[in-house]
Amino acid sequence: MKVKEVAELVGISVRTLHHYDSIGLLSPEKTTDAGYRIYSEQDLETLQQILFFKELGFPLKKIKEIIESPSFDREEALALHRQMLMDKREQLDQMISTIDKTIKHMKGETQMSNQERFKGFDFSHNPYEQEARELWGDKAVNDSNTKIEKMSKSEQKALGEKFDEIYKELAAIRHLAPDSEAAQKGIKVWFDYLNEIGHYSLDAFKGLGQMYVDDERFTKNIDQYGEGLAVFMRDAMAVFADQNK
Repeated sequence: MKVKEVAELVGISVRTLHHYDSIGLLSPEKTTDAGYRIYSEQDLETLQQILFFKELGFPLKKIKEIIESPSFDREEALALHRQMLMDKREQLDQMISTIDKTIKHMKGETQMSNQERFKGFDFSHNPYEQEARELWGDKAVNDSNTKIEKMSKSEQKALGEKFDEIYKELAAIRHLAPDSEAAQKGIKVWFDYLNEIGHYSLDAFKGLGQMYVDDERFTKNIDQYGEGLAVFMRDAMAVFADQNK
């Protein structure tokens, strides 16, 4: 199958397939004399595997490492995908139920306890934690986790609200040059606040900014506040780290 045919079959863009090829994640086995990519049955199986991992939040870099590992077993991976999706479905079912109960509660049709309001939410697992440990070591992550775990529910809520506030303020100035006075003042607020809940060196801070762009999950979440915010923060954080060493 040619690249356009595969894109239409799967429902992804030709550009995405070209990107997978350029980073060595999925390079078709054959090309025609005219230079057209030809995808084999094996290529389609690999693409399916990639998309399963991507749906479950794995970054492309990590997916490449997994499927290129000599110990990778496709059947075992599919079994893992299935279990993870089952767990995800169970959580989503709980959250849908919580929404239904909340609507009935708002209409006065039923009473809802505070515990029921938050059934289905799960913040115990941080999908970025392993990457953070690999980049910056265990100490910074452990210190942050320990501090957050000791917070009360209201303190954790305030933490989230502060994060939200800082992101919104940075989004408002993302059109400025990363090395401008306003950008550096704003990014210092982010650096100082991160160090209130952990211990981030300037190098760790710069590495975190790079992850905002390298990891699609970070980019997607951050850019909800404004398109291009992740790139702006990366650049501003790099300038801040370099200027303050």
